[in-house]
Amino acid sequence: MLGLLLILLGLGACAGRAAEAAAPPAGGQGSRTTRLKDLIAIDGVRENQLLGYGITVGLAGTGDRRQTVFSAQTLSNLLERMGVSVPPTSLQVRNTAAVMITANLPPFAQPGTRIDVTVAAMGDAASLQGGLLLLTPLRASNGEVFAVAQGPVVTGGFIAGAAGTAQTKNHPTTGRIPNGAIVEQAPPSGFAAGKLHLQLRRSDFTNAARISKVINDSLGGETIVARAEDAGRVSVEVPPSFAGRTVEFIAMVESLSLETDRPARIVVNERTGTIVMGKEIRIRPISILHGSLTVEIETSFEVSQPAPFGKGQTTVVPQVGVGVKEEQARQVNLKEGARVDDLVQALQAIGTTPRDVIAILQNLQAAGALDAEIEVI
Repeated sequence: MLGLLLILLGLGACAGRAAEAAAPPAGGQGSRTTRLKDLIAIDGVRENQLLGYGITVGLAGTGDRRQTVFSAQTLSNLLERMGVSVPPTSLQVRNTAAVMITANLPPFAQPGTRIDVTVAAMGDAASLQGGLLLLTPLRASNGEVFAVAQGPVVTGGFIAGAAGTAQTKNHPTTGRIPNGAIVEQAPPSGFAAGKLHLQLRRSDFTNAARISKVINDSLGGETIVARAEDAGRVSVEVPPSFAGRTVEFIAMVESLSLETDRPARIVVNERTGTIVMGKEIRIRPISILHGSLTVEIETSFEVSQPAPFGKGQTTVVPQVGVGVKEEQARQVNLKEGARVDDLVQALQAIGTTPRDVIAILQNLQAAGALDAEIEVI
């Protein structure tokens, strides 16, 4: 039977009666104070993904085998550029492996900045432990090179033993190179100095309107510089008092706080028995009657044998027994003002399982006693 893990999001017990007095009305919606920096992102200020193909050397016989033809071709091309001509068909090196390299180029990264890279084997290499990545260009989606990577690969895992007795820890075919890439050119940016576009990380009309209002109020309310275009975007004109100081204006905007609104939502993971819900979700007065009926059908086989020296044959006769067991229905009554934590405590008291809790929550929503969205993942 799955264990029940319930996470309540909301006001802590230390808030006491004051939290109950300030609780939102039935409907499940609540609010909390949040910095704008945690709610928005600046349009044009984002990371860029880089990708490269290279070769790792120095492996202790755990590299690509003969059937991985592209690693031998890569090694042959590398040696050709260094003045050594070797046909790829004559190469059989177990200390090399073809790898793919990925990295995230942060916004406003300047040439010379170092970033982390991830290295993963492409062929049938058994492990990248102890490998050294050779100089590899990292390209963006437009094909331009923005960084070059090189350095020792840290796998965090290993493989030991021979066939049949080998033991593997973690994923030895994937590793990282901390600060393994050097930025060669700054990424393009759509950041505009005169006008900003704020993107909400989670679209919400109420929060978009509140963000524009708190920005305008911070400037005295005399000049309307922020306007909510839709549920996920707020446009902001840099005021004249911050002319030429766009960075300072963004820092001021990010430091502002406001009461954010969030929808009432219950997230259920039936596979693990995890239920996450807001503590402020209210439940209308309702009575819950919960019980179960168990039907067991058991078949046993008995041997039928004739008397000694009698006529007849020994046969196996199946005996089918049917048993019905019905548990007594357990009742839970919720009064006016009951919250989710009250429901959980009552359900735990009668020994319900995670599947029972999920079914009860769905029935409450269908009965109109729970105004919350139930999301099953």
